[in-house]
Amino acid sequence: MHADTTPEHDSKGVGLSEVQAEAEARRIIADAYRPTAYRDDTPIPAHGDTPPVAQPGRPPMSQGATDASVLMLAGGTATAMVGGTAAVLMYVSQFADPVACGLVFGAPTALVLALARLAKRAKPDPDIHHHYQGPVYQDRRTVHSRTTGMWAKTNNQH
Repeated sequence: MHADTTPEHDSKGVGLSEVQAEAEARRIIADAYRPTAYRDDTPIPAHGDTPPVAQPGRPPMSQGATDASVLMLAGGTATAMVGGTAAVLMYVSQFADPVACGLVFGAPTALVLALARLAKRAKPDPDIHHHYQGPVYQDRRTVHSRTTGMWAKTNNQH
């Protein structure tokens, strides 16, 4: 018999012995049952007694601190752009007056910062919701007022 047609070889001349085949089958079965990932599907409670945990990234800040930091970043960016434009203009023109450039390019930045401060004060008040438990009493009486005379005297009648 030729070596390629023996029972332990396949038709292409590559094969495993019976012992090797059993070992490979055991390895494949073991790999099939080995977990590669785990997902916890238990529902997360909507609220509870557990305190919040700081997440990676920017540290937690109040809304006012967040607004202030965004305003500072925007002001710094605007100042850098205006200063860079003025520097390029003075370098390219070789005769630009630094004081005039400061006035021309600084005025819009000051205007933007002033408008930002004004807009910060003009924000609408936040919605406040009060939730009460227990019985509710509403007074539905109508009051009729009559004021007469030079010296006013008001009599409220229910």
